[in-house]
Amino acid sequence: MSMSASAFPDGIAPKAPGKHTVADRTAAACAEISRLGASAGSVTVSTDRALRLKVSSDWSRMSPVLQEKVPAGKFMADAVVRPQRPEQVAQILAVAFAHDVPVTPRGAGTGNYGQATPFDGGILLDLRGLDAFRLTEHGTLVAGAGARMTAVDRAIREQGRDLWMYPSTKSSTLGGFIGGGSAGTGTIEHGTTSDGYVVSATIAPMDGSGETFTVTGDDLVPFVHTYGVTGILVEVEVRTDPARDWTAVYTAFDSYDELVAVHRRLTQLPAVPRLASADEPALVPTLTASVELDPHRFSLRVIAESSTVPELSSLVRAGGGEVVAALDDYLETDRLSGMSYNHPIWFLQRAHPERNLFHMETSGVPLWDRPDDVRKVYDGPVHLHLELFAHGPGAMVVAEYRGEQELLAGIPRFDALGIGVHSPHQWYVDRNVGLATETARRTDPKGLLNPGKLVEAPPVDTRPNIGVR
Repeated sequence: MSMSASAFPDGIAPKAPGKHTVADRTAAACAEISRLGASAGSVTVSTDRALRLKVSSDWSRMSPVLQEKVPAGKFMADAVVRPQRPEQVAQILAVAFAHDVPVTPRGAGTGNYGQATPFDGGILLDLRGLDAFRLTEHGTLVAGAGARMTAVDRAIREQGRDLWMYPSTKSSTLGGFIGGGSAGTGTIEHGTTSDGYVVSATIAPMDGSGETFTVTGDDLVPFVHTYGVTGILVEVEVRTDPARDWTAVYTAFDSYDELVAVHRRLTQLPAVPRLASADEPALVPTLTASVELDPHRFSLRVIAESSTVPELSSLVRAGGGEVVAALDDYLETDRLSGMSYNHPIWFLQRAHPERNLFHMETSGVPLWDRPDDVRKVYDGPVHLHLELFAHGPGAMVVAEYRGEQELLAGIPRFDALGIGVHSPHQWYVDRNVGLATETARRTDPKGLLNPGKLVEAPPVDTRPNIGVR
């Protein structure tokens, strides 16, 4: 495939001047798509500037690096196209292919790395209209790429099923989570989106065919967590579990060592927790808990299977901690989930705009055993937000931003400590890059899908996401 000229750390090649610019070609394609919508019904096309500005960026503003490189308004789609039926996606791509128009897919825009930024303009494909879903007789969930996970989870729990996992931003779309996410609530037990969560997927390629195809098993690999560069996720089938009762458990400790002693034993409970997040006192005051948290103590929050709460409580007390609250309301588990992964960093940034804070995603046992050495990777103050995986701890390491080079210089320091790292300050496909590149040669021969996200040699150090075993 032809790699886009926009594979760059510092900027994107401008649209070529002249009569046949990307904007010109997009206008011609959208005129044809509008006619398609008139005949097939329900495809909407908009060139409204306010809408284009809104949907051409995501939550990459959490990163000071990406704030500099991909600020809102720097890269904008020329049009927003929103299909309402699955078959319309392939038809839209066929028109865009014929006109050489780039297409960038987008769900709810809750990603953090600029994956949905339309670097080359063209069409922003808003997939939120594909929101139908159903449970199969086998207990799997079949859903359109735009189905909101809040709506899905609410509906399937009424039918006695639980999602295997969902992101900390539960209002995300299912297609966005699979295409751009990785881990979340449920990861301790079920791994990541690449660990059997997806049963099958219907893909619309950018090859001019106007058709879709379905992949299963190992053939799913180049379509999961690759930001749509190998094809647009139209519909997905994912695994569910029998619904269980969950309890939101808040605990507090006087020291990091006490907290860690309990955090590392949670997988030994009779049923593995759905989530286990922890914060140092520096982050606690900005958390959005529904119970009062002591700002001077370390906070450990667990979504526990309700039957294990007595054993969990005993474990906490034996470790020197206190059970602050155990809330059986399922909505409280959602609230607790909303304080996981990078959300506490966002809360801290929002509460302290005078501090230019960044975070790095890390994993490894030294986060438990050598926290002082971890903090020394960057100049202080440095804070840790912990998560739990089946294979050990993960953490968001939070520090003051002193430039991209110093930020990236921390990666070899983490390596020296035996800590895995993933930088949330880049937009490149960073998993199965070779396979994604080979697949895209067939499914996107012109390199029109989400340009700039797939490069064979990313110019910054990229690593697998922290939840990957």
